[in-house]
Order: sequence, then C-alpha cells, then structure tokens
Amino acid sequence: MQPPLADARPIVRSHHGDEIEDRYEWLRAKEDADVLAHLEAENAYTASRTAHLEPLREQIFEEIKGRTLETDLSVPSRRGEWWYYARTVEGQQYGIHCRAPIADQDDWTPPLLSPDVPVPGEQVLLDGNLEAEGHEFFSLGSLDISTDGTRMLYGVDVSGDERYTLRVRDLRTGEDLADLIEGTFSGAVFSPDGRHIVYTTVDDAWRPDTVWLHVVGTDAAADVTLFTEPDERYLVGAGFTRSDRYLVIGVGSSITSEEFLVPADDLTATPQSVWPRREGVEYSLTHAVVGGEDVLYILHNDGALDFELVRVAAVDPQGERRVVLPHAPGRRLLDVSAYRDWAVAEYRRDGLARVGILDYATDTVREIAFDEELYAVGESGSAEWAPPVIRLGFASFITPGTVFDYDVARGELLLRRRQPVLGGYEPSDYGQARIWATADDGTRVPVSLVWKRSFGEPGDSPRPTHLYGYGSYEHSIEPGFSVARLSMLDRGVIFAIAHVRGGGEMGRQWYEDGKLLNKRNTFTDFVAVGRHLVDAGYTTPDRLVAEGGSAGGLLMGAVANLAPDLFAGIVAAVPFVDALTTILDPSLPLTVIEWDEWGDPLHNADVYAYMKSYTPYENVQEGVRYPRILAVTSLNDTRVFYVEPAKWVARLREVGADALLKCEMVAGHGGVSGRYNSWRERAFELAWLLDVLGVADATQ
Repeated sequence: MQPPLADARPIVRSHHGDEIEDRYEWLRAKEDADVLAHLEAENAYTASRTAHLEPLREQIFEEIKGRTLETDLSVPSRRGEWWYYARTVEGQQYGIHCRAPIADQDDWTPPLLSPDVPVPGEQVLLDGNLEAEGHEFFSLGSLDISTDGTRMLYGVDVSGDERYTLRVRDLRTGEDLADLIEGTFSGAVFSPDGRHIVYTTVDDAWRPDTVWLHVVGTDAAADVTLFTEPDERYLVGAGFTRSDRYLVIGVGSSITSEEFLVPADDLTATPQSVWPRREGVEYSLTHAVVGGEDVLYILHNDGALDFELVRVAAVDPQGERRVVLPHAPGRRLLDVSAYRDWAVAEYRRDGLARVGILDYATDTVREIAFDEELYAVGESGSAEWAPPVIRLGFASFITPGTVFDYDVARGELLLRRRQPVLGGYEPSDYGQARIWATADDGTRVPVSLVWKRSFGEPGDSPRPTHLYGYGSYEHSIEPGFSVARLSMLDRGVIFAIAHVRGGGEMGRQWYEDGKLLNKRNTFTDFVAVGRHLVDAGYTTPDRLVAEGGSAGGLLMGAVANLAPDLFAGIVAAVPFVDALTTILDPSLPLTVIEWDEWGDPLHNADVYAYMKSYTPYENVQEGVRYPRILAVTSLNDTRVFYVEPAKWVARLREVGADALLKCEMVAGHGGVSGRYNSWRERAFELAWLLDVLGVADATQ
C-alpha cells in the first residue's frame, strides 16, 4: 500500500508577530468523516506495513501469556471484618473483585489462597468481565466499600474518556441501588458513616474542579456542592483521612497547593484552609493523634527545596510548626502517611525510592533495607487505622513484583507473595546495573540497565539496545519488573532507562532543571545517554531504538529532530508532539494547568520562542534521514489528543520519513483495556522494535 497523505488545508496561526502555516490542523475535527476516514486509512496502512510481523507478534503474545499465571489471586488486604482480594481467570480479560471474612479481630496474616481451592465464605463483589459485556472498552475509575462492609460504590468508563458512571451496590443482596451519577471523575469514596458519597466532576476543559456530596439512596439531582475551584490552573481532589476524622479537599497546580479540612461528622460545614495558598509553595497533610492531641503532619517545600516535614496542632494549623524531618538536600521527601501508632515516610535518595517508619515519640525514621542495587518500593496503603504491619510492594529489573508485610514492632519483612513467572524464569540469568552518562553541560545522568547474561556483559561487544525515557512532571521511571520485557531480553536486547532531567529521580532540582525554560535539558540528556551507550561500546546507532509515551512521546519527537542519526527506530506512545499548538489554546482540556510545567506561550513571547524551538511538529526538517517511527494513539484520549501524532506523522511523511500511525478507535490515554488486549498491543510494539533492530525470532 501507499502511505495515506493527508490533505493540506492550511490555516495561519499568529502569535507575538510570528506566523505559522499549519496544513493539518483540520485533523482535530474528531467527528468529521474525512478525519475518521484518514485515521482508518492510517490504520490500514500500518497493518499492511507490519503484516509480515504477525508471526512474531503472535510468538511474543504467547511468550507473555505463557509466562503469566493466568488464573491467579492477589494477596488479600484487610479492611474491617473482611479480607479483600482480586481473582484473574484464564481466558478472561478483567479482574474479579472478591472478599472473605477474617477469622477474628487479631487476624492480620492474610490467608494463603490457591486458585483451585474454594475460599470459605468468599463473596464476589464485582466481576469486570460481566460488567464489560457489550463494550469494547472497560475501566474502573472508583471502587470503595463502606466502613460497615454492606455497600460498594463503583465507577465505570466504557469509552476511554475517563468519565465514569457511579453506581452503588448492596453487598447483602448483590443488587444495585437506584443511585446513578453520570460524568464523574475517578476516586469517589464513601463517608466513614456510609451515608454519603464524595465525588468530583470536571469543567468544560475537563479539569476536576468541583467536589460533590451525594446522599446514598437519593436522586443525584439533589447532590450538594461542597467545593468549587474557579482558578483554571488548579485541579481538585478529595478523600478522608485514615483516622476518619476529616475530609481533605486538595487543590493543586504543579507548583502550588492548598488543602482544606471538613469534619467527617459534619460534611456540610465550610471547608477550612490549612495553609492559605502561596505561589510556588506545595504541601500535603496527614492526620494523627500524638499524646492524645489531634495533629497534622505537613510535608512542604516552603524554603525547603527537597521538602520538610512539620507537625502542627489540628485546631490551629497556622500556628507553631514543630520540625520533624528537616530539609536535607538530596533526600527528596515524597509522602508521609499516618497510622495510629506510627507513620510511614516515603522518600528518594541516590536515585532510588526508600520507605521508613516514623516514630512519633522521637521524630526519627527507621529505614527498611533491601539488598539489591536497583529496585522500586512503595507502601500500598492500608485502610486500617491501627494495623501491626504495613503492606509494601517491591520489585527490581530482575525480581518479579513482590508483596511484603513489614512487622513494625519486630522490624521484620514478611514475604507474602512473589509474582510467579512461568517457563523456568531464573533471576540469576539476568543482570542489572546503574551507569552514568555526561550531559552537554557536564551533568551526570543516571542510566539503569538490565540484560540477559548468556549474551555477555554490556560493553563486551555492541548489542541491540532499547532506550526508554520520560522526563517531565517530576515523575520517576522506576527499575521495576516486566514480563513483556523478557521477550526483548531473551533475544539479546539490552534495556536501558535514561533518568533525564525533568523527572524526579535525583530530587526536586533535577525536575526544576528540566522544565519551563530548562526543558531542552530533558532532550539533550537523552541524546547524551544514547551517545554514551554508543561511545562506550554498548551498542551502535543502527542497533539502538528509543521509546517514550505521553510527555515521553514529546521527548521522542524532540530527539528525532535533534539526533536523527543516533537511532534506528522510535516508538512514540500517545505522544505530546504538537505541544505548542495545544499550550497556546486555553480552550483545550487542561491547557491552562500545563502552563506551570511548560510555560505560557500565549502571553509570553520568550516562552513562545523557546517552545517553538523544540516542539516536534514545528521542527520536522527537510533533507533529514529520520529513523523509522511508530506513533501509537487513541481516538478518545483526553490528555493528549489523537490529532497531535496524526499531524506529526503527516508532516514527517512530507519530508520522506518512514512513519507509521496506529490509532485505537475505542480507547483512551492508557490504550486498550483488558489484559489480553494490552498484551497484544505490547506484542505489536515489541515486534516492530525487534524488526527495526534486525533481531532474529529465536530466544535464548
């Protein structure tokens, strides 16, 4: 087939005395028949161009499937009188949410469940496979159980636009109540007494802006507004403290936040600001009772770049601050979560996540140690106020997902489960390491590597290499485990993560140095990592592929322009490649919020010029031999519109680039739903990458 060529229908965009002719903006008209026909033509062309990879795609899919225990159960988590867990069943796309009764009040050891052994007293709460019947897409955005265990709320999205319909189910009868709330955002919860539901909705720009109170058993038309945030720069969320004392309403941009408290026993009371918002100051709180006094532990960055933890009286949060964990450069405090007898502190140090127990009496943290060079760890969070253990999730490049309970009193890690990987997987067959590349300005950039040892050690000889990156929003890419990745490693591919500036791996300054007018550091860091991998003998440009998604897709588009000779191929998933057009239009969803991350090119000529200098769509170049490019998007994505990669691919075709577009016609920002569908989607991408690398089908 010949590649589809989008019609050129020029419009002129003018800002700050600069005019840009945009030939493909017409593709934004999502409902237009010509647009849909063009997207279908792109899909047909991509299918034709990749048809020869079908056997490899099927092989990779079967490898993922063959390594996965398809009929399985999660580790139960206790809440109230029940153990809650999920089942997966071979051949079924979605999980089944279940519960079983605890033995007694002192029962804190989760039962060992086996797929082929009936669980005494098991109750199926929600079967995603039944709920998804008749729909191409299915996603749960909210799932909560009332404190007394008698009711469940759940929010369902069947299009991928992240707008959920809320329902309430009576768990004693299994029947849904009359409650029906349309168009909610994710994260709805019951009040502690179970009589109310607190949920949020979005404005015309799809920004969560309003918190509502619904009385269970009443018409949604009678719901009460608890809080509305008029400033378009801020997102709103709400949830109850673990102590059940307060509803916390959080308002935040990427640089400023404010939190409000409402007594849980008087939800119609006026929300009270904890600390009035100040531009550039972020904070978050958790409620505890220390020495019989209600206190708030507040994590903040007021004069503390990597954040500080203080304690204040709940009755006077703007009064005296007791410093609990002072600011320590290089230790980025991330979260503190209070329980009755202690709190859990999460932080980053030396590029890795850490977890520790905060002692209320001594204001000290006891860090939980792990014995791997690279790993990812975090608290999964318990709904219980006074558990003797905390639940942790742990993984590394070579250690499959692991669930621990940490006995706080004894300081002991209790292994509850390690993700089974079928087919004879042996962690010792694989290696992982941290290396460093040097950026153009001399900054040392961390790089994480994983490989299969039977092909030799990295650097022994050039090997096919898959380099991943993100670098925005202070989001850290963790060295976690992936079953699908084994299909690359077992074919001799080295997998690498470039922890570039703009992410959060090395603390808040690492983020600050990769945003706004420092954004180009993100792109040049990634290029520097790629060049280091080549110069150090790990790989060669014709055996190096890159991948990133969303803001990481912007990274992919930028490096394609900056260093097209460095990569053989690039996968850009839901890529933010038409960033300047989007950020210039405040009527588009979430644009105003993004100004804190990227800058405001609409009102600032310097920001406009800076963004124009790197935005991928505007910087596609004539006479350049681009790497092969695969752009993957979804028609119903509300975060990065499908039009961005569609326009980008059309522009790349103009200059002769070998670019493919794959658009899921019923999906959202996270791609297709259902585990088998997502496995096939990943197999499609990996087969394309392996084809670019010229790697043989056989695994080793």
